[in-house]
Amino acid sequence: MAVSTSNNPARRRYTYEWYVVLICMLAYVFSFVDRQVLALMIEPIKKDLHLTDTQFSLLQGFAFSLFYAVMGMPLAYLADRFARPRIIATGIALWSLATAACGVSQNFIHMFFARMSVGVGEAALSPGTYSMLSDYFPKEKLGRAVGVYSLGSFIGGGMAFLIGGYVIHLLKQMTTVSVPLLGDVRSWQLTFFIVGLPGFLVALLFILTVRDPARRGLVRDGAGQAKRVSMGDSLRFIGTHGKTFTCHYLGFSFYAMTLFCLMSWTPAFYIRHFGLTPAEAGYTLGTILLVANTIGVFCGGWLNDWLMKKGRTDGPMLAGFIGAAGMLVPAVAFTQVDSLNVSLALLVVAMFFASFPMPTSTAAMQTLAPNQMRAQISAVFLLVSNLIALGIGTTLVALLTDKVFGSPKAVGDSMSVVNLVATLLAAGLLWLGCKQFRLSLARVQGQTGAAAVGAHHDVADAAHAGGVAPLVGQ
Repeated sequence: MAVSTSNNPARRRYTYEWYVVLICMLAYVFSFVDRQVLALMIEPIKKDLHLTDTQFSLLQGFAFSLFYAVMGMPLAYLADRFARPRIIATGIALWSLATAACGVSQNFIHMFFARMSVGVGEAALSPGTYSMLSDYFPKEKLGRAVGVYSLGSFIGGGMAFLIGGYVIHLLKQMTTVSVPLLGDVRSWQLTFFIVGLPGFLVALLFILTVRDPARRGLVRDGAGQAKRVSMGDSLRFIGTHGKTFTCHYLGFSFYAMTLFCLMSWTPAFYIRHFGLTPAEAGYTLGTILLVANTIGVFCGGWLNDWLMKKGRTDGPMLAGFIGAAGMLVPAVAFTQVDSLNVSLALLVVAMFFASFPMPTSTAAMQTLAPNQMRAQISAVFLLVSNLIALGIGTTLVALLTDKVFGSPKAVGDSMSVVNLVATLLAAGLLWLGCKQFRLSLARVQGQTGAAAVGAHHDVADAAHAGGVAPLVGQ
């Protein structure tokens, strides 16, 4: 596929680049379907594998999220050094195989390792994708590109319930199904095969049609050669800009805490407070997820790009602050009203703004970090964000409900408390981070300019001496 050859970036159509965004988004959709479909089959899996609720919760959360967060670090290191499409395609194939492997699990240990492998495979996708998109698109278009990619998370989350629910309904009359080579399998096992195996086609499409873009903004040595960057170098870069990354990592992590709180506990709130059935709550939240959250992701990316075009170099951080400010009131108030319709209206607004950080947090990292560090710095962020938002946030709601309020019906009050504190922390940190981000960006650009001047002088000296010196490129 040919790439536009226009020399004016503002007039380029970026046709092939947007094709890559769509392929990455498709992979993201499959990743969320594969990671979330387990939740629909809790009862038959518990019965057939003789699991307790605690064991099932480990399969659903710990086995996936811990290895997803931790394995992101070494996989990001590889993405910063080697061909990113190959690494991503390998990850897609691994998590697809691991999802299918869940269908042949005979006990808790088998399923645990299969779910762990799903997390390891999916850890290859986002850091490599973020790094590639930052090379495919200029800074003023990066927010929208990441926003479109991020749509895959909410589309996939909704599709997991739709596809999984349809397949389970289709097979509910069948106790066992005969599968070639495997013999008779349970209907829940066949569901894993159906949602997992098509991922291999996505991996094949990725490896055949997505090419690794030329890396821009490379860290270079005194001779102008691109340097090999280790994880230690990336951590030192984070330490050098410690105030900026503290505001970024913690600010967007507390932002994500509110999002995960909304997604995890809203069904329980509507069931306990307004008397909705689980099916009604699921359909309602699923619809909001597919509409409000997907629009919010796109608008967050658009706002980031608009601010950048207006000369706000801190656009990604400022867009995150605006989203947090817009989310504060509805995220706290929707559990405190007596009308179901008013509550749902407030929830729609909260979910819309809750989706802003997905493109803006990524755009901030990719704008500031040197090329060879982008995937690794993204992986550090995903590690911090998963531990804070998933590891702490959703548990805080349960602890407040059980230990402070002492009643399951008080889950709405617990959500309001957690959302209030988390959103205020997010807004405050991101506001403070705007100034720190501008300062860090100016330092990085100043260092890049000085390195370019030094390399230019080296080229001139070599030319006078009749030698050849390497050129500095983007």
